[in-house]
Amino acid sequence: MTDDNKVSTDDLPEPVVQRPRINASLVWLVPVIAALVGLSLVIHAWVQAGPTIDISFQSAEGLDPGKTPVKYKSVVIGKVTTVRLSDDRTHVIAKVALEKSAQSFATAGSRFWVVRPRIGLGGVSGIDTLLSGAFIGADVGQSQEPKTDFTGLESPPSVTHGAPGKTFDLHSDDLGSLDIGSPVYYRRIQVGRVSSYHLNKDGKGVTLQIFIDAPNDQFVTTSSRFWNASGIDVSLGADGLKVNTQSLATVLAGGVAFQDPPGPHESRPAQENDAFTLFNDRTTAMAPPDGEPKYIRMRFEQSLRGLAVDAPVEFLGVPFGRVVSINLDFDEKTQTFPTVVGAVVYPQRLGKAHDKLVALARAQGDDEQMSQMMSRLVEHGLRAQARSGNLLTGQLYIALDFLPKAPAVAFDGTSRPLEIPTAPGDFDKIQQQVADIVGKLQKVPFDSIGNNLNDSLAELSRTLKQVNTGVLPEVTHTLQGAQQTLGTANSAFAPDSPLQQNLGGTLQELQRAARSLRVLTDYLGAHPDALLRGRRADDKPAPQATPLPPPSSAPAQGSKP
Repeated sequence: MTDDNKVSTDDLPEPVVQRPRINASLVWLVPVIAALVGLSLVIHAWVQAGPTIDISFQSAEGLDPGKTPVKYKSVVIGKVTTVRLSDDRTHVIAKVALEKSAQSFATAGSRFWVVRPRIGLGGVSGIDTLLSGAFIGADVGQSQEPKTDFTGLESPPSVTHGAPGKTFDLHSDDLGSLDIGSPVYYRRIQVGRVSSYHLNKDGKGVTLQIFIDAPNDQFVTTSSRFWNASGIDVSLGADGLKVNTQSLATVLAGGVAFQDPPGPHESRPAQENDAFTLFNDRTTAMAPPDGEPKYIRMRFEQSLRGLAVDAPVEFLGVPFGRVVSINLDFDEKTQTFPTVVGAVVYPQRLGKAHDKLVALARAQGDDEQMSQMMSRLVEHGLRAQARSGNLLTGQLYIALDFLPKAPAVAFDGTSRPLEIPTAPGDFDKIQQQVADIVGKLQKVPFDSIGNNLNDSLAELSRTLKQVNTGVLPEVTHTLQGAQQTLGTANSAFAPDSPLQQNLGGTLQELQRAARSLRVLTDYLGAHPDALLRGRRADDKPAPQATPLPPPSSAPAQGSKP
C-alpha cells in the first residue's frame, strides 16, 4: 500500500458518542399517582384500623355486608364486613370492623343490637331507620377486659351505661303485666322504667331491676314502698265508687309506683342495687309492717261454699291474715266431713294491742307468746266464723270475733299449729231458721184446708143465692116505704107548712119569756127586799137645770146698740 493510499488518522473525524434520551410520556403519571394514593389509603386504613369483632344474632334481618354501619350516639364507629351462618345453623355471625377510635368497644360489658322500626306497648322506636336503613347500635361498659365475641341483643336496652340515676331490685311472686320498659311512677310522674327481669334460682319468685333517673333517684329511701300499678283499681265504699290508675300507659303496658309510707319513717336515701318488695296494690304496700307470720288452723262443721284461698281473715274488722288452704277431713265418731281451713296471720297488725299482750306474756315468763295470747282470747269468747262478704257473689271470709254466749271449749295451746275454735256464722243460723220454717210449713195440711175452703165457698154461694131471691126483694120494699116516710117528713117541715108556722110562734113566745125572766133576775139582784115588800114605786126623774146663756162681748166704741 502506498503512502497516498494510506489514510491519515488525523483526517478521520472523531466519533461522537450519543447517549440514548429518555422520552417518558405523561400518561404514565396517572397510574403512578393512583398507585401512590392507593398505597397511602392502604397505609392510612392500616393505621386507622381497629379491632375486628364477631356479633351473633338470631337472624340477619337488616344486616347488609359492607353497608350496615355500627353507631354509638349516632356516630359511626364501624361497619359490617361479612355475615355468615353459624356452624350449627342456629344463628348468624356478623363480622364487624371497628375503627381505631372505637377500640374500647371490644371489651367485656359492651352491648350490640340491631336498630330497626319497632312498635310495642311501650311506644314506637327506630322510626328514623325507615329512610336510612337498619344499623347496629352499641353501648360500652366499664370493663377493660378485651373481648371479640359478643351475643347481640334482640331488643334495645332500656338503660344505657353511664346514664345518671340508680338501679334497684324488686322481688315479687310473679311478673304480672310488667315488661322491659314499663314505666315507674312517683306521685303519678314517670321517673324511671323497668330495665330487666329474671326468674329466681329457686323458681319461687321473680326479680325485677328498675332504673330511676337522676335527680329523682333521691326520692327512693330505705322506707319506700313499691307496688304494681298496672290496670285500674276500682273500689266501692261508704264514700262511693272510686276508680284509681296511674296513667293510660299503665292500663295497657303495666307500671310500677312507689311512695314513702305515711307517718314518721326513716328518710335516708337508698343505695345502688338495694332490694325492695313489690306489692300487688297500694293498700297492701302502705299497710304497717306485717312482721313474722303465724300459721293457725280452724275446723268448721258446716259447708264453706264461697270460701276460697286468699280470702281475708279479719280480727274485729281489722285485716289479720289470709286463707292458704281448704281441706276436708273425716270424723269417724260423727260420720261427718268437717272442713279444715289453714290461714296465715300477722299478729303485729294488731298494733298496740299486740304489744300489750306480748308484754303481759313476757311478764308471766311465757316463751310461747302466740299460745298465751290466743289462750286468753279464747277464754273470753274468741271464735272463728265464716261470714258472708258479698251477698251478690256469695263470697265468704273468716272473722275472728268475741261471742259473749259462746260455750266454753278446751283449747290446747301446745298443739302445732294452733287450732282456733269455731262457731256457726249468722248466715248459717238464718239458713237453719229458714229450714226450720220450711219444715213446719211442710207439716201444714194444705190439702185439707183447701177441701174445707171449697166446702165453705159452696155454702157461701148457696147463701148468696138465697139472699138474691128472698132477702133483696124485701129490702127493696122496705127502702120504698122509708122513702115515702122521708117525703112526708119533708112536706111537714116545709117553710109554708102549718107545723113550721106554729113552731115559729112558739119560739117567739119562749124568747119573750126568757127576756122577762132576765129582767126579773136583774131587778131582784139590785133589790132583794122586793120578795118581802114587793116592788117599790119608781123614783121621780130629777129636774133638769136651766142652761145659762152664753156670755156676750161688750159692744165696741162708736158702734150703735
